[in-house]
Amino acid sequence: MQLFFQEKIETPLTYLDEEESRHLVKVLRKKQGEAVRLTNGQGKVFEGVILEASSKKTSIKILSSAEVPEDPFHIHLAIAPTKSPDRMEWMVEKIAEIGFHELTLLETINSERSFLKTDRLHKKVISACKQSLKYRIPVLHPTTKLTQLLKSKDFEGFQKFIAYVDEAHENHLLDVALPGGKYLILIGPEGDFDPKEIQAAFESGFLPVSLGKSRLRTETAGLAAIQMLQVLNR
Repeated sequence: MQLFFQEKIETPLTYLDEEESRHLVKVLRKKQGEAVRLTNGQGKVFEGVILEASSKKTSIKILSSAEVPEDPFHIHLAIAPTKSPDRMEWMVEKIAEIGFHELTLLETINSERSFLKTDRLHKKVISACKQSLKYRIPVLHPTTKLTQLLKSKDFEGFQKFIAYVDEAHENHLLDVALPGGKYLILIGPEGDFDPKEIQAAFESGFLPVSLGKSRLRTETAGLAAIQMLQVLNR
């Protein structure tokens, strides 16, 4: 069943906003009396029936609701934006389909782009979550300096990794990450991390890891890391 997103869902009667209503009526051709499924993006799923299908504001009678259990693991990807925003938007869409929990955009010494429009990324994430039937919307954090993130006290208890270009890496991510944990993984810009940043990460408790033998683009590395951690916790 198609999943619809509405941040605030009232019971027993709720309304879809104009964007979701237009998709329901114009694209999916849903009509009065048809069953629908909604989520508030915070782990709750609602079953309902359309009372009035309007491309401006659709009304829905909520029949039941349930809480979806949280994942027993937590993935936080911290990655430097690519020069092309399209490539980063593509990555965010795909990792949302696969499943992640938090994303921080990094500003590093070699960053070619210091920011991205997080509102556009948020829309990509919501669309991907609806398509892949996920009931929790990942958190997108604003651009943060790498130095600031390394000093943060928010990651106590996390398994912390940094992936960068080094053919001498001995530790593959899948070999060192432990299942059922909380993970923070750093992915650098297209020019990679500066050696001083890598050393600072080591001093902050980050373990260097390999994502495989191939030299990956930034957005591919982000996607690969998320997929590996999902496989580890399958």
